[in-house]
Amino acid sequence: MLATPDGASSELLSLLLPLHFFYAGEGIPLPAVELMDGADLPEPERGLLFHESDMTSSLKRFHGAGITLEVLAEERSDDYLMRMVALRRDDTDAAVEFGAIGIRLEKFEGPLRGEIERGAAPLGGLLEKHLIDYRSAPRAYFRMPADLRIAEILGAKVGVTLYGRSNELTDPDGFAFADIVEVLPANRRE
Repeated sequence: MLATPDGASSELLSLLLPLHFFYAGEGIPLPAVELMDGADLPEPERGLLFHESDMTSSLKRFHGAGITLEVLAEERSDDYLMRMVALRRDDTDAAVEFGAIGIRLEKFEGPLRGEIERGAAPLGGLLEKHLIDYRSAPRAYFRMPADLRIAEILGAKVGVTLYGRSNELTDPDGFAFADIVEVLPANRRE
């Protein structure tokens, strides 16, 4: 299934919602997205994407470095926050993920909510820090060519094939509090 400027299905746009929100708001077409089976992802992308864990801890383990958050764009209402972000290694500042996230803030209180709203760290790292029990449930895996925006952020060439996933974070009762689109750099093995 492909997402094109003219013909993306509503199902695909739903899977890509946080990212689609920012692209549509700027009048920029989404890159073509091809859904695929997670087992068919190449390595190292399969090891980084094809699991039911958060990406922050997976990237931290893979790169052997802490992961920081760069907020590229943000929209918010009282209880909902949408961000386009880059996750970066804290030792080299290299981008290790481009993404977009929608967070239902009503689930969070006190210091954790404040840290989320300030963009103090990636959501997965904050949930871990505050000992929040949650589930990661990838909904789809995909490949896409890097457009100019994503290429610049990830240090890639325009058109290079990138891999990613659509993920949902839920509490133990199944309440979905975050929808995430996560895109990895091309074969970054640092």
